[in-house]
Amino acid sequence: MNENTSQAEEPESAGITHRGYTGTTPPLGQLPSRGERAWVDRPEQLLAAVSVLKKASVIAIDAEFTQNRSHAQTQSSAPRLALLQLAVDNACFVIDTLRLHDLSPLAAVVENPDYTILLHGAGADLRVMADRDLEVAHYYDLEATSRSIFGQHESSLAGMLNRAFGYRLDKSLQRTDWTRRPLPTAMVAYAARDAEVTLALYYWLDQHYHDVLRLHEYTEQPQIVAAWIEPFLYGAAPLAAELAVAEAKKQGLIQDKVQVAVDCRAALQVLTHPLHRNRLLRLIADLSLTQLVPDIVPLLYSAASDERASGLRALGRLGVKSVKGTLRPLLDDPVDDVRKAALAALRSLGEKDTQTKQAAPTTSVDGTRTWTVGQDEQTDTSPQDDDPWKARLRSMMDT
Repeated sequence: MNENTSQAEEPESAGITHRGYTGTTPPLGQLPSRGERAWVDRPEQLLAAVSVLKKASVIAIDAEFTQNRSHAQTQSSAPRLALLQLAVDNACFVIDTLRLHDLSPLAAVVENPDYTILLHGAGADLRVMADRDLEVAHYYDLEATSRSIFGQHESSLAGMLNRAFGYRLDKSLQRTDWTRRPLPTAMVAYAARDAEVTLALYYWLDQHYHDVLRLHEYTEQPQIVAAWIEPFLYGAAPLAAELAVAEAKKQGLIQDKVQVAVDCRAALQVLTHPLHRNRLLRLIADLSLTQLVPDIVPLLYSAASDERASGLRALGRLGVKSVKGTLRPLLDDPVDDVRKAALAALRSLGEKDTQTKQAAPTTSVDGTRTWTVGQDEQTDTSPQDDDPWKARLRSMMDT
């Protein structure tokens, strides 16, 4: 599983405050009782598993893979799918993808848009599944959903399970060799559990953050935008923004500057995925389309923190100082990513002395670092409170 490295946040009793989410969290949920688990390494077992999966509408999937290093001097590597875990209510199947060379029976569910697939950190899992000819048609990325709600540093599976259920996720086997055979029972159980808790997390997010979850639904339905904009949404633009516009004019896709703004405004209304909106806002800022500021401001009130942050970054780059009053309240946003974006945007608009309630780190004698939210980092600049490297630098410069 390709999971963020951020750890579950410390309990309040630890007395540590830190950069991160400062808003409220719904009451703890209850993890369901563990269902049946089945090891699948024979074709007939795979067919039996698929018959059970077809009776469900929501399927959580997790993949375990390892780097398959060649013996060539280049030491090139590529992910090698070792296990595929699929969890539904009351059942989980751990599929040995090394022994089962034909995974095509799974296409009946993963490639059928009538089934909802759940992934936490979809990118790597989608790639290794595609390498085995399994293309997922309809899925939710729970890591992206969690990031939209709580910020990028608090979206790991471990952190979210602690927040949602008060459950401490053991990740001690995360970097183990999943290609070894036979796998010990403990490793099979470890693999199954990640898919099972992903399913439980989906239900919790759907109950408390339904609207944000829906923003991270991926389907095969195309989102219609102007042809010259589309490459920017998928990170495939071969040219910089200004050059792409010039090329589109040569091709007759754009008539004039007015059409550039009209196309971008229309795309902003059509797009729903925060990632695509973020890339569109970057394009708008690159093209200095200040006339679209009224269309961007509503994103500052989005339920998704990444949309609020990307809106702030775009407004800061567009340099329209009249929006400063609208930006200031986001210095107190519950999500740290948004607070940082608000600070940067206001500074780019001329408020150099803007302070935000960020956490100021201090280092204790044992090397541990703590943060106190709300401390002004500029309130005390006495040498005795500086980090050692600053004092040494000051002495070297005789200042």
